[in-house]
Amino acid sequence: MIKRLHPGKRFCEAVIVNGIITTAGITGRDEAADTIGQTRDILAQIDALLAEAGTSKSNLISASIWLRDIAHFDQMNEVWDQWIDKDNLPVRATVEARLAAPGLLVEIQVSAVV
Repeated sequence: MIKRLHPGKRFCEAVIVNGIITTAGITGRDEAADTIGQTRDILAQIDALLAEAGTSKSNLISASIWLRDIAHFDQMNEVWDQWIDKDNLPVRATVEARLAAPGLLVEIQVSAVV
């Protein structure tokens, strides 16, 4: 069975199947915020989706991160390092990419065991 969380016009915010939740790429809600602010907001949104699915960041298995400017890698990591469960690290990839809107600086997608 597939459970879709918060379906929209083109995609769901998350899908749960076979005990795994996979989120869409999550972006900050305030495009005026800097990389640190957007990353904090994204991780809060991820926490909420994981909680809704009955899991947490301790059960992350993978993360993909897109940065508008790779020069902001350290700023994003400053927030990530405070947030992540260091005893249960996921695999992760981070790349520089042109994001969907000019004010978006960070996008993060995760998968976790439910």
